[in-house]
Amino acid sequence: MHWKYGIKNVTCSMPKLIRITTVPIALKYLLAGQMRMMKENGFDVIMISADGPERKEIMQRENCCHIVVPMTRRITPFTDLQCLWKLIRIFKKEKPDIVHTHTPKAGLLGMMAAKITRVPVRIHTVAGLRFFTATRFTKWLLVKMEKWTYRSATNIWPNSFSLMKFLQENNMAPVEKLDIIGSGSSNGIDLNRFSTEALQTGLLGQAMQQMKYDPSLTYLLCIGRIVKDKGVEELLRVFQHLYYGNQSLRLVLLGSFEEELDPVSIQSRQILKEHPGIIHINWSDSVEYFIHLSSLLVHPSHREGFPNVLLQAGAMKCPVVC
Repeated sequence: MHWKYGIKNVTCSMPKLIRITTVPIALKYLLAGQMRMMKENGFDVIMISADGPERKEIMQRENCCHIVVPMTRRITPFTDLQCLWKLIRIFKKEKPDIVHTHTPKAGLLGMMAAKITRVPVRIHTVAGLRFFTATRFTKWLLVKMEKWTYRSATNIWPNSFSLMKFLQENNMAPVEKLDIIGSGSSNGIDLNRFSTEALQTGLLGQAMQQMKYDPSLTYLLCIGRIVKDKGVEELLRVFQHLYYGNQSLRLVLLGSFEEELDPVSIQSRQILKEHPGIIHINWSDSVEYFIHLSSLLVHPSHREGFPNVLLQAGAMKCPVVC
């Protein structure tokens, strides 16, 4: 078997691969189809994340088993130690050839557990750096956590060239561990889906109803979790200013509020709820229809690697400001 990107020492007969994210929604959206593809190409694949409503769906879609480890996205030392011990026990039992982690907490705990149990190939994908938006002690701790993750990994795969350059210039990780797949992105996108030719009339009508679509209006679209570090609060302030001068503008926020980590302020929630030009849609698995109906995708995030939504908008021929 031929291996790329510096991967070595993997057995060639049904190698076992464990993919880990902190929460199952990352398996569903960020890595969709990867686990199934690896299984179809001769790997014994196991998924690990915290529990969540997406768990049953991802097991069916990826055709792989899933083990629950109750990781949190916040800094929770006692729970984190329990999860680290549980991962160690899982790795000792399963004896994986490769452990591949995504998201910060899964990366830290997964890479440490994999090193302790001497998993030969330990890959971590970097899709953004949380410490960019942190301050003081929290920032110091998050930087340390990233470095611990990279020390434990054998391979570090940033999902953009700018992230790899930052890691190199700031001595975050050994250069020999760093690599990037293709032109970046954690998963790419399906051009058979994100195409104006692939849109279905019925689903397009549903999206128009949710947006209260009027062709005489101009729709600005923001897709993602509604949290501070996605730039939502700044976006709301700017939109209020723009709307004052042009009441044909509409801002569509497509995403769910998140309470666990970095929630937006009560004031921002009030603006989002009461402003006549703002439309909040909790979430949709058919984001391509909303992109198609919008004049512009706005992505004001404070920190990103290579966001899938930019690729999606580009494929749908929707201009992007980010």
